[in-house]
Amino acid sequence: MVSEHSEAAREAAILERTRRRRRAGGSPLGPRSRAAINVLLLLSGSLLIALSFNLFLVPLGIASGGVSGISILVNRLTGIPPAFTQWGLNVPLFVLGLWLLGKRFALKTALGSFVLPLFVLLTSQWPPPTNNAMLAAIYGGIGVGAGLGLVFRGQGSTGGLDLAAQLLHRFTGIRLGLAVACFDGLVIAAAGLLIAPENALYALVGLFVTTKTIDFVQSGLSISKVAFIITDRPDAIAQVVLHDLDRGLTRLDGRGGFTGEERAVLMVVVGRGEVSKLKQLVRAADAGAFVIISDTAEVLGEGFNLP
Repeated sequence: MVSEHSEAAREAAILERTRRRRRAGGSPLGPRSRAAINVLLLLSGSLLIALSFNLFLVPLGIASGGVSGISILVNRLTGIPPAFTQWGLNVPLFVLGLWLLGKRFALKTALGSFVLPLFVLLTSQWPPPTNNAMLAAIYGGIGVGAGLGLVFRGQGSTGGLDLAAQLLHRFTGIRLGLAVACFDGLVIAAAGLLIAPENALYALVGLFVTTKTIDFVQSGLSISKVAFIITDRPDAIAQVVLHDLDRGLTRLDGRGGFTGEERAVLMVVVGRGEVSKLKQLVRAADAGAFVIISDTAEVLGEGFNLP
């Protein structure tokens, strides 16, 4: 009885120590602080998008989708400054989104829909650093992607054709990703017809770089590892993972595809620096364990990035 209480107390102490260690480094932000940070991220992201747009994309006519791409086409054909075209398209789309998608959705896009064209207007006279279309597509894509990543991390939106894609998705059932791709594809195809075929190719390069940069900003370099351990000694491995590695785990029930026998599967998420130690501990606890380790781009929860 005493030993059971001692073991329970020991495990409770380990869990409490783990929680303190993983939560060290800052207290949770209050709603006002979080809202202020979100606004700051949206403003800084919008400024970065505007700079990349004016420095790299507009001078060389690289219309890589969205309302910004349409504004470049309109500028090439009529001379109207891109900022006015963006406001002219964003405002009716915002009103339509407010009416059909509700206040909660529209509030996330209100600030971005106004601020981004404003920054585009304020930075429109900055001279371009390069006349090389490929460099402009790459660096413009990086800048726009980084800016959008900051906006998304701030739980905001810059409006534009994303609103149109959401409306199309809601009322036709088309997947949201496909709807966005359709609108971007139409803009890029129009650039190829109205400006030059080469511009459409550079726009595709810019769009590809943008999407990859957004993913990078959203997930960062902190790629974690997830391990699935199939073992006949789950209790022994669980003990070393909990006590020696100081990580949590989840026990799953599995069944062999050939033998039909029930097997325990342990799922463990660790940082990259903990992989070697995990393999050593598993090997020592069960040399016959079957281990699968793969990358996982983002982990939310205790011990990792908190939502």
